[in-house]
Amino acid sequence: MASIFPEEFVRQLDTLFRWRRDVRSFRTDPVPEEVLGEILAAAGEAPSVGLSEPWRIVRVRSSAARDAVRASFDRANAQALAGFSGDRAHLYASLKLSGIDRAPEQLAVYTDHEDGQGHGLGQSSMPETRDYSAVCAVMLMWLAARARGLGLGWVSILDEREVAAALDVPDGWRLTAYLCLGWPERESDTAELEAVGWERRRRILDRIIER
Repeated sequence: MASIFPEEFVRQLDTLFRWRRDVRSFRTDPVPEEVLGEILAAAGEAPSVGLSEPWRIVRVRSSAARDAVRASFDRANAQALAGFSGDRAHLYASLKLSGIDRAPEQLAVYTDHEDGQGHGLGQSSMPETRDYSAVCAVMLMWLAARARGLGLGWVSILDEREVAAALDVPDGWRLTAYLCLGWPERESDTAELEAVGWERRRRILDRIIER
């Protein structure tokens, strides 16, 4: 059966996948509200277990909240650095692991584990699928941003309790992703961590098994 999408669209989509990169270096130019709205709307198209739509997105705008998140990153980053030694520690220290200082937009994506939407369908044996649903929303935002020339960076070196306190979110929300969004300082279709020699990308065929 033929696809409803033309072949050229499929090729362009494959190109978009390759150019989806974790961006850490941003220009400070603002993101137009209309464009930001389009990226946020993409999250709503994500699949979710039981149609639960558990994602909650906090747009972090106040200086106080951003400063608190930055302080949490500094503490967590220092702790992570202490876990490495030798050349690996030196390389880690040289990495730019956060775009918090320059990214014009910061978004905290949460998973709501208390909302009853979806009535628990598909979650009794694997409740973590709610979190996976929120991750799907992040991925669609990532692709929507990249398609519009924007970059998105995922900051995982944080204490989620400190971030929750800074953003004053409900107890039933679990931090899924803290994202920096903006115009990238440079363009590349190669993962930054691969480019600097932290790790190398492996073929997907090496990760597929049959039973």
